[in-house]
Amino acid sequence: MVSYKELGLVNSREIFKKAIKGKYAIPAFNFNNMEQMQAIIQACVEENSPVILQVSSGARKYANQTILRYLAQGAVGYAKELGKNIPIVLHLDHGDTFELCKSCIDFGFSSVMIDGSHHSYNENVILTRKVVEYAHRYDISVEGELGVLAGIEDDVVAEHHTYTQPEEVEDFVSKTGVDSLAISIGTSHGANKFKPEQCIRSAEGVLIPPPLRFDILEAIEERIPDFPIVLHGASSVPQEQVAVINNNGGKLKDAIGIPEEQLRCAAKSAVCKINIDSDGRLAMTAAIRSTLNMHPEWFDPRQYLGPARELLKALYKHKVVHVLGSAGKA
Repeated sequence: MVSYKELGLVNSREIFKKAIKGKYAIPAFNFNNMEQMQAIIQACVEENSPVILQVSSGARKYANQTILRYLAQGAVGYAKELGKNIPIVLHLDHGDTFELCKSCIDFGFSSVMIDGSHHSYNENVILTRKVVEYAHRYDISVEGELGVLAGIEDDVVAEHHTYTQPEEVEDFVSKTGVDSLAISIGTSHGANKFKPEQCIRSAEGVLIPPPLRFDILEAIEERIPDFPIVLHGASSVPQEQVAVINNNGGKLKDAIGIPEEQLRCAAKSAVCKINIDSDGRLAMTAAIRSTLNMHPEWFDPRQYLGPARELLKALYKHKVVHVLGSAGKA
């Protein structure tokens, strides 16, 4: 078994406490490769922000769990080389079985999510509790989930929202012992978070999504005050990146995300972790499509992955400073 502490990583408990008290959220950025990791660390070091490096089950299959672990260990050393020893968490995003969570714990992850939301409530409690009992032996933090987010992200697929029921949260937290709770208040996975019929279309043809259910968030906070809350599916789907992709051969139709001002509002509550994945994918794809379109003669991956890394870094810095409020909090 590999201890995350030997890798220089931290779990999420202390940084969540500080975030709730300071009314900001920790960025949870998904990564699959070296360029994404470099962009995340560069941005967070320059803005002096703590960060959660997230690995989905799809990323684990794509890049290999061991390689991702060493990338995370490299991220710790890279941050120090850049001049800041920022807190870095290596987190399993949307683990759906005990076996997957256990494997990540044994391989050096410092935090895991067990998503039992596709089970019945009682089965979710039993599964989550089993993961918590194992993880806490090694001082590893655990995120659970109540409610279901619509959309598609790697192996996570759901057609409809199921909002979190506030009356269930106290019982769930008490019975499972989780360290944080992912809730459903209207965010959604993927780049097409809402169907056009769910939105209002402005005179200019811009889709305006329905607002987040802050009433549900407030009711949850009343029942479990100061308990760490997590928002999944919180990408904003920047329309300028969508336009770049479509203008360079892409076919993204009606891609729309969560308005950043709503996420900033959420970050001032007990929401202390906000997951952002699709925005990074969009930025990387936009940069690569644009670069290769301008330079069709290029074939060296560094020539198009370099600009992609720079655009990713700019995106992450923007999120840290203007959306999550975590700049200067490391």
